[in-house]
Amino acid sequence: MIRFAPLLLCLAALTGCGLQPMYAGGGNGAVARGLAAVEVAPIEGKAGWLVRNELRDRLGQSGAAATPRYRLDIVLDDRLEGLGLLTDDTIGRERRTLRARYQLVDMTKDEVLLDATAGSDAGIDVVSSEYATIAAEDTALENLAREVANRIITRVSLTLRKSES
Repeated sequence: MIRFAPLLLCLAALTGCGLQPMYAGGGNGAVARGLAAVEVAPIEGKAGWLVRNELRDRLGQSGAAATPRYRLDIVLDDRLEGLGLLTDDTIGRERRTLRARYQLVDMTKDEVLLDATAGSDAGIDVVSSEYATIAAEDTALENLAREVANRIITRVSLTLRKSES
């Protein structure tokens, strides 16, 4: 029992620290209601289509939703650059970078609640098969879109949690 005393003491200290789950209340909680009221504005390009679909999936917007209170405006910067040069002056490695500048706008007050950026990058091996390289570039873009959408949702959730409390 004595060897568990430090653990019990730490657990007791954590109960009074004020931490609470972000999604407290489940689907009826403040964050879940706020996320359901976010409309994602159209985003240009293939990367925009992928990011918007990822965001809509996480927001639970599969069909007609209630009247949105918030609007998420996003501008993407998708870059593909060659990195490693081989001895025959061909590119051996590429880096794909996806950056998003986004704003969460409260449409009832016409006020910007969040103005931030999110981004991620991926390395791609350039191989002798052009098809395989293009497939790797597309897969990298899909993974980057998912990662950027996750980062945006996390920041939007934190912002909505603060604005609701």
